[in-house]
Amino acid sequence: MSTADASRAGPGPARAAPSEGPGLLDVVGVAAVVLDDEGRIALWSPQAEELFGYTAQEALGQFAARLLVDEQHLDLVISLFSEVMAGAGPWAGVFPVLHKDGSTRLAEFRNMRLEDRHGRLYALGIASDQATLRRLERDLALSVRLVAQSPIGLAVMDTDLRYALVNPALERINGLPAEQHMGRHVHEVLPHLDAEAIESAMREVLVTGSPQLNHFTTGRTPADPGQEHAWSVSIYRLDDPGGRAIGVASSVVDVTEQHKASTAVALARQRLALIADASVRIGTTLDLGVTARELGEIAVPALADLATVDILDAALSGDRPPETPKDEAVQFRALAIKAAYPTPATLAADPVGELARYDATRLVTRCVRTGRSILVAQVSPQDLAGIARNAEAAALLAEAGIHSYLAVPLIARGEVIGVLGLQRTRNPLAFDHDDVLLAGELAARAAVCIDNARWYQRQRHAALTLQRHLLPHQPTPTPGLEIAYRYEPAAAAGEVGGDWFDVIPLPDDKTALVVGDVMGSGINAAATMGQLRTAARTLAELDLDPAAVLTRLDHTTTGLGHTMATCVIVVYDPHRGSCRIATAGHLPPVRTRPGRAPELLDLPTGAPLGVGGVAFEATALDLDIGDELVLYTDGLVETRDQDIDIRLHALTALLSRPGLTIEETCDLLLGELRHSDDRDDVALLIARATRPVPESPDR
Repeated sequence: MSTADASRAGPGPARAAPSEGPGLLDVVGVAAVVLDDEGRIALWSPQAEELFGYTAQEALGQFAARLLVDEQHLDLVISLFSEVMAGAGPWAGVFPVLHKDGSTRLAEFRNMRLEDRHGRLYALGIASDQATLRRLERDLALSVRLVAQSPIGLAVMDTDLRYALVNPALERINGLPAEQHMGRHVHEVLPHLDAEAIESAMREVLVTGSPQLNHFTTGRTPADPGQEHAWSVSIYRLDDPGGRAIGVASSVVDVTEQHKASTAVALARQRLALIADASVRIGTTLDLGVTARELGEIAVPALADLATVDILDAALSGDRPPETPKDEAVQFRALAIKAAYPTPATLAADPVGELARYDATRLVTRCVRTGRSILVAQVSPQDLAGIARNAEAAALLAEAGIHSYLAVPLIARGEVIGVLGLQRTRNPLAFDHDDVLLAGELAARAAVCIDNARWYQRQRHAALTLQRHLLPHQPTPTPGLEIAYRYEPAAAAGEVGGDWFDVIPLPDDKTALVVGDVMGSGINAAATMGQLRTAARTLAELDLDPAAVLTRLDHTTTGLGHTMATCVIVVYDPHRGSCRIATAGHLPPVRTRPGRAPELLDLPTGAPLGVGGVAFEATALDLDIGDELVLYTDGLVETRDQDIDIRLHALTALLSRPGLTIEETCDLLLGELRHSDDRDDVALLIARATRPVPESPDR
């Protein structure tokens, strides 16, 4: 039977377990001596031999008083012996005794009378060395004093892990008197702690003997049931002098304040990490929708269970949102919704891309009008009317279990442009002041990125409008040529570049075909393109050779300052079925002929426009009926992951497909060679020779 089993056994005599080592009585060194009615030594214990120095053979039969007592104390000893034997009761006290080595020692005595079944009387003397006994008394007193006065909670559990001792400090910590602990387990006394983990740790210490130090636990006790506390618990095994386990002791220190401080530090680190993460992840593109989604992804689930990003419609449509009377509704456009898990709350939010009107009673309206965050720490049913767009949305929010709400203004360059809405449903904590500060920091960083995207979107729209206005809408019909063309802005970032094409009627039925590419992007590139296109058209209309046009165009480009462009000019004469071509750093055109493979024209490349002082050279080329010239900018064939030769080969391979109209060919090239992440715009012009044009009589 284990020690724990023995402690659970019912009352009744128990068989003594064999000693596995010295016990407490052995440590005290209790000696037993029995005297007959005449004072002779009748029994002598081994401890007596150790205490007094005489062996049993030397002591038995001797008068104890003469063997162990100094002569000056004989009368007193005989008197005390007589009183005990007369039935005066036991006697206890300290008395000097003689040791065999001649020294005198003080011994603590307990003397009492014994009687056997024949009526013979004996005296039993129990003695211990006074110094040893006093040392043990001091140790015991000190231990009791320390346990009683210690500010640390102390408990002793028996081998069945039931309370056997509780000091006053632990009574105060647990909020229960000692008697409500005794004989009970931890889970019975403190049901709101993680008792299973505590008792498991105690059981392991009891079995292994290895202490467990600073075991951390949290919970609530009757001492302070309204607040959670934290404790550091250390557990040790208690052994008797023989090394047998008799229980475990535990020390309990309240570390609630340290726990709060460490939790606050950890939370602060998480918040700083979140802000640092936001700096990296928000604003990776200048796409308004992507930037709004990035803000939502940062906020969820680290800060909220659901986040919405709504922008003032006036901020999207104008330079500055107009001032709206305080009592009028405000229009928002939803840009992003992010939820940590599927929830009806997403259905309560305004669908992405849609407009929503909110009157002055709505919290988002108050948020943008005041430019201040609005916190509803504990959402009540009445609060839902100010949060949701309508009654149906309020019901969905209630179903989702929203219990805390926070609206944070998006302020960029001193202007409120929208609202970040945050909701907590599964997260049990309510938004607090620290959450308001963190959300405000995230919103401030995101607002600048959103504003940059907003301005970029408007600038891109203006540049694209300008570019489309500058490009030919419907080229004039050209004698002897069938013309098809396309212009596409960059797909990935929506960049507007400086690519252009032009079809220019010239005297004597000739036609100039121009494709160019101004380096750079945005509205400046579009404006420069417009200048070069106008200059190229003016020069070409003078019926100059293409090389001469490029020479003068290079001079014009140099005058614009820090501008470079590539260009190819073709002048086609339908009467002769020939053309002259000159390039300025541009990719070579492709000529296709029925029944033959498409070919990249081998032309003098020339330097880009704007280099200055470089001569250009024109090349003559015949065009038969059905032949095509394909002029394009580098956005059609250049990519970051493929060599230009591979891309040019892909271009010529596509152009080898027979039976396509030039309009179909334009669509084929753009569909096969362009990608969703292309970062350059493209201009494409295809001219097909149709039939000779008769010369006019005055030629």
